[in-house]
Amino acid sequence: MYKNYAPDGKHNLCGSQVAALRKARTPKLSQRGLADLLQLGGLDVDKNAVQRIESGERFVTDIELKALAQALGVTVEKLLEP
Repeated sequence: MYKNYAPDGKHNLCGSQVAALRKARTPKLSQRGLADLLQLGGLDVDKNAVQRIESGERFVTDIELKALAQALGVTVEKLLEP
């Protein structure tokens, strides 16, 4: 049977990496700032959606994953690292 959850019970595999990469930027990038970058890339997300992604409460589509990687300047593979 197919499972829609990560081994830790979260709804995505990339949330913790997104948060770590966002905070590691110099200067730090806020959740609102990341949402703004994603909106410039054509995604309809807000600060609350970014917060839910980072906490693992929201599923992330493949299109969103690609846009997150582009906004953070990393590869998709980097976002999926444990």
